[in-house]
Amino acid sequence: MASPGESGIGWIGAGRMGAELVRRLCAAGYDVAVYNRTRGKAEALVEHGAHVVDQPVDLAGRDIVFTMVAASADLEEVTSGEGGLFTHPDAAPKVLIDSSTVSEEASAAVRVAARKRGSELLAAPVSGNPKVVASGKLTLAVSGPRPVFDEVEPVLRALGRGVTYVGEDEVARLVKIAHNVFLGVVIQSLAEITVLAEKGGVSRAAFLDFVNDSVMGSTFSRYKSPALVNLDFTPTFTMPLLRKDFDLGLAAARTLEAPMPLASATAQLVAEAIGAGHTDEDFATLLLEQARRSGITLEAENAAVDDGLTPDE
Repeated sequence: MASPGESGIGWIGAGRMGAELVRRLCAAGYDVAVYNRTRGKAEALVEHGAHVVDQPVDLAGRDIVFTMVAASADLEEVTSGEGGLFTHPDAAPKVLIDSSTVSEEASAAVRVAARKRGSELLAAPVSGNPKVVASGKLTLAVSGPRPVFDEVEPVLRALGRGVTYVGEDEVARLVKIAHNVFLGVVIQSLAEITVLAEKGGVSRAAFLDFVNDSVMGSTFSRYKSPALVNLDFTPTFTMPLLRKDFDLGLAAARTLEAPMPLASATAQLVAEAIGAGHTDEDFATLLLEQARRSGITLEAENAAVDDGLTPDE
């Protein structure tokens, strides 16, 4: 439980996504203290009302602590490693909310570590990117003890438009992995049909405008359209991160004996794109690989394309 006199929210991990979410919590009036391995990224949030701490353990007195780190090993390190959140001799947060994309095994291990300190873990992976967060359209899948979810739900709802309780323990991890596998399959399919249309003489801008206004259009197809039309692959989610999620999804499929032939094929295409050097750009660069296989070279169309992510009023 929190130490006497301390409360509020702690946040570990102020990368592009984490920083945007911290800004939303500050704007909603919450007292937020932030730790990030690269301190400068955390200090950039001071102007928004956040405080900066030197180690994760400095957040042990907070009521709620969020973690948003890159991988399973990072989550274990910031919670139980040297200077970790659960290494304070007298204090631990009431609730740890982890919004990283990590394995179910790592999540379960952190849940055990949390309970040893009298804390509860909610797994709360998110769907979106920094611009989605800024527009107020982020969604979260949450699992863990239902009474704990009910208690912190108002805080979660400050982060975006959709918060879905999906069950006990680690099932939110599977929901997020399934979501990201779908993300990869959809962008590959979108790349294939867009290249097909262009090779037949239709501009990408016109084709995607039609798709987005049809019943097949989606928030995702619309907000990826500017990248596909204008070949702006500023990263929101890189190919190596997508490959990691495919690896996790296909491992779950093997464990649960659920065949995933489309996902398996897409995973190979993602690996091929990484082998071709697409490691630091957005995963929408699958479009370029599809064009190469189709024998055409794409050029930016320099068209004005609405991404559908106008911020909420």
